[in-house]
Amino acid sequence: MKKKLFILLFLLSFPSALYVLLSVGKTNFIHLPYYGEKELAKNGHDTIYQTIAPFSFINQDGKIITDKYYDGKIYVVDYFFTTCKTICPKMTTELLRVQDKFAYTNGLVEILSHTVDPENDSVPVLKAYSEMVHADTKTWNFVTGDKKQLYEMARHSYLLNALKGDGGPDDFIHSELFVLIDKEKHIRGIYDGTNIKAVSNLIDDIKVLIAEFMIKEKKNNNEKSPAE
Repeated sequence: MKKKLFILLFLLSFPSALYVLLSVGKTNFIHLPYYGEKELAKNGHDTIYQTIAPFSFINQDGKIITDKYYDGKIYVVDYFFTTCKTICPKMTTELLRVQDKFAYTNGLVEILSHTVDPENDSVPVLKAYSEMVHADTKTWNFVTGDKKQLYEMARHSYLLNALKGDGGPDDFIHSELFVLIDKEKHIRGIYDGTNIKAVSNLIDDIKVLIAEFMIKEKKNNNEKSPAE
């Protein structure tokens, strides 16, 4: 048991080692689950998993950020508001840990923070907040926009809040959860963003996703290569 734990910790600490071992088939692949609704494809074999719906928001620099921006990227989602004094500061601290851990990926791993209070969290407010928390906005977007769309995404795309709501003036979402999205826009994990251990699990799962897609890309490249 201790040996297996050591091997797992080693692989998660060094994604390149995980990739090499998996590529030569010397270990079983660690699969992350898929969240949300799923259905059987028309071919009767493949499974179609829930994907993130299209969106369009404005970030801290006044730039329009759409779902297309995250094509081919792994990203972590959360919902917060800048005047929150309870769970949000803890969540931001943990997201900074994620940011720093994956800085070496040069944008492969990103963070997307949505405000739940767009009436007060304007572009300048989000800009000031991002600077205050020392976020690297090359890989971390703080977005605002239409409240109904923000809340619709939270409930139906990111599965963050089971309570019904219409995004109206009296509707309010306050969630401590982080959502992990893969390069194909599937949900692969949901974590308590105020819990250090849970976020450590998130970090490990991101490493697994990086290895997963390295292997998938290698396989695709091999299939496209002409036969010798």
